[in-house]
Amino acid sequence: MSPALITPFDLGIAACLILACAVASQILALKTGRSIVIAALRMSVQLLLIGNVLLFVFGQTSLFLTFAVLAVILCAGTFEAGNRQTSRMAPRWHYGIAGASILFGAALATSMGFLTSLRPHPLFAARATIPMAGLIIGNVMNATSLTLNSLLTAVTRDRSAIEARILLGATRLKALEDPIRKALRTALIPTLNQMSAAGLVTLPGIMTGQLLAGMSPVAASRYQIVLMSLVIFGNLAGATLAAVLTCLHLTDERGRLRLERVR
Repeated sequence: MSPALITPFDLGIAACLILACAVASQILALKTGRSIVIAALRMSVQLLLIGNVLLFVFGQTSLFLTFAVLAVILCAGTFEAGNRQTSRMAPRWHYGIAGASILFGAALATSMGFLTSLRPHPLFAARATIPMAGLIIGNVMNATSLTLNSLLTAVTRDRSAIEARILLGATRLKALEDPIRKALRTALIPTLNQMSAAGLVTLPGIMTGQLLAGMSPVAASRYQIVLMSLVIFGNLAGATLAAVLTCLHLTDERGRLRLERVR
């Protein structure tokens, strides 16, 4: 079975569906019609651009080009992860924590996958490394963003309770234990929902793509199991680092809460 090819006519149908959603949004007074159109245009430009970039990179054997593409993906993920919170730290800390957490979680999960189950040949080949790392970076980005949003909101809201624990002798991480746990649970909810529904409610994207490309359903399901295991591993690692670094930044060496560092 050869993969189905998408024609310009098919893309035109997709554009009509987007416009239909925008019109429906206006009729229902959701005020999201403009956002839908802009998001669709941005998505189309980004995907067509990355498609052409990958066509070139896949034809090369350069590790430099492979990691250059991953660096761009990481920078974009860092910006998106640090741009969704209502409460914010200073930019260098906000984006620095987001970027370090995404890099840590994604690098750990991708390396684990490549050195154990997946083992592409040659190791870190662009055709395997970029899609795999990009998938994991995107998921860790979401987990990190949710962690930052939940934690900064909770610390601001529960300031009195946190300071009371510190006054009673709790260390800064112990005083912030409850907000950290809630933030991590919030960060993992989308991944847990996706894992619980996989195969029963929906076929995940990677498995769907492999099936359309002609892979055996059993082989595709095994790949998906490994990938989802790597995703939740990377998400938890990245989200935990984001929570710990944020809590350390919002307290000083004497354990005092420093909410002036939150805008």
